[in-house]
Amino acid sequence: MLTLKQAIEALVFASPKPLTLEEICKALRGAAAETEDLNIIAMGEATEEQVASELNLLRAEYEQTGRSFQIVEQVNGWAIATVAAAGDWVRQLYPESRPTRLSGPALETLAIIAYRQPVTRADIEAVRGVAVDGVMQVLLDRALVKIAGRADLPGRPLLYETTEYFLQHFGIKDVVELPNSDELRRVNLPKAEYPEEGAAAEKPEKKGRKKKAAAEGADAAAAPAEGAGTEAAPAGAEAPASEAAVPAAESAAAESPAAEPAENTEPAPAPDPTSDAAVAEPTPPEGGAGGVEAPPATE
Repeated sequence: MLTLKQAIEALVFASPKPLTLEEICKALRGAAAETEDLNIIAMGEATEEQVASELNLLRAEYEQTGRSFQIVEQVNGWAIATVAAAGDWVRQLYPESRPTRLSGPALETLAIIAYRQPVTRADIEAVRGVAVDGVMQVLLDRALVKIAGRADLPGRPLLYETTEYFLQHFGIKDVVELPNSDELRRVNLPKAEYPEEGAAAEKPEKKGRKKKAAAEGADAAAAPAEGAGTEAAPAGAEAPASEAAVPAAESAAAESPAAEPAENTEPAPAPDPTSDAAVAEPTPPEGGAGGVEAPPATE
């Protein structure tokens, strides 16, 4: 007759993947529902706390007896695996499976993410002092790092954190089990400088003002060129030689009694605002004569 500990050991050993406490209890209850054996029915009433206690007893027994395999708790459940010392022999059974190795820069970047996650790429580059675009792509392709969302910072940069496969690969349940986790998390590391939200919002407005000012300056520069032939020269400015000859010719014609005055040389006199013509209607009244005077303007 098997005990609860042996039944749990059989389940973990036969499973192709790690088993959680919930999955082990579900298997025990399923076996109890399909039999009339009182012993199996009693095992089906085991709680997750009892199952965890039995698993810890199994782990202690394996260590005390010096077995070449062990029962370990991984991030996704419990599993039986060979000890690390037996790796040289076990590796001969899988010659095509070679361990994946990371470069030094990739390991440094992965360590920064593991100890400071979630972290932005700019903060990683601030610590390492170099760009990490290629290294980040390698870590993403190998499923050691994933995108965890966006930071509440200007530009909304991406956040990166380790994956469940990372924990499985290094044989830990949580990142707090990393060496010197508490100490390294308290170390002050360089941080990337992000522009303030107000300054970031003002940039488009300033850019628009600069474009507007440049356009106004271009219009102002083009205005004198367009009206150069109509505007009078400022007082005290010397006129060009071609323009200076015109007043001289006009004065000579005025001194000669036989010369006729030039046409359209003087502007027409401005109308008197008090005269009848200034206040007359532009269109004569219907049926009226051309000589009818308009009523005087009232002051």
